[in-house]
Amino acid sequence: MGWIGLRDLEAEATKLLTPTIADYIAGGSDDEVTVKENEAAYSRISLVPRVLCGAGDPDLTIDLFGQRISMPVLIAPTAFHRLVHDQGETATARAALATDTIMIMSMASTETIEKVAAASEGRTWLQLYLQPDLSVMESFVRRAEDSGCKALVITVDSPVFGRRERDVRNGFTDLPPGLICENLRVPSNGEPESRVRSIAFSTKLSWQEVEWLRKNTQLKILLKGIAHPDDARIAVECGVDGLIVSNHGGRQLDTVPATIELLPAIIDEVGAKIPVLVDGGIRRGTDVVKALAIGATAVAIGRPILWGLAIDGTAGVVKVLEALKVEVARAIALCGCCSTTDVGRSLLRFRHLGEPWSQS
Repeated sequence: MGWIGLRDLEAEATKLLTPTIADYIAGGSDDEVTVKENEAAYSRISLVPRVLCGAGDPDLTIDLFGQRISMPVLIAPTAFHRLVHDQGETATARAALATDTIMIMSMASTETIEKVAAASEGRTWLQLYLQPDLSVMESFVRRAEDSGCKALVITVDSPVFGRRERDVRNGFTDLPPGLICENLRVPSNGEPESRVRSIAFSTKLSWQEVEWLRKNTQLKILLKGIAHPDDARIAVECGVDGLIVSNHGGRQLDTVPATIELLPAIIDEVGAKIPVLVDGGIRRGTDVVKALAIGATAVAIGRPILWGLAIDGTAGVVKVLEALKVEVARAIALCGCCSTTDVGRSLLRFRHLGEPWSQS
């Protein structure tokens, strides 16, 4: 029968993947408390619909930095797509094009920036980890600009690499033969084999690197990994264009609260100054509506994209995105609303989010 909802996807994809790769996708750091909480927290939020509103069919389109897309759902950055499908990130980019949304491409992609951006026809943003060597950062920025990427998504929650115990148990430390992070390939300069640069994690990185980046590109800049409202405030002061409330899918610091629990304080701090997106644990259209009602501009999904890619390549990812789009439209209509901006906190009841955001 195949899968019906996104929660069915993982089981279907797991049948096609080796246990090591399935664990790599599903796993998180340490005890995986945050991984579980990202999903569970949505069930603690209830929707209280309005009726007889005469709203008509809901409009799901949104504008992000002058780019009109079909729904408030983006493809979150995830690494190594060729682990699950031989066309890798290129196949995912084609799905972004087919569904008229945005793909945030990972720095640790198994296809090049140039190839993926071309496949999406301008629907690509590039995710980067801040690098201590600013010349490396500059090279990535210029490649993104030249490839037509519309924004840079800077992951800021990784001064060190989280310990993912599933990968440790499975001995998953390197990509299989034949796969590399293509964007990290160093020109060979006549050498018989290309070298691949490692992504550098550094505890010395600070807001100074963000300020440097702001001065060195006209591309939109979003910071991904914002969890604390004080950091949201500083980000606005540094001139960034958007935020993504994220705990890295539970793969960095374990026991960080679920992103949907972190979102209200970030929205309250930032207000309408810049767009705020959220990722982590989104599996239903009602999850998307809850995030929008709190104040998010859009959401991003990661693991379900990889599961769809594993099942049927571009067509599998399209099915994931279209299924979620249908669910979002249905949920908005059932709430008595006519658009993504029409939903608000009056529709929500928080069962047990804890202070200071609980509502009766």
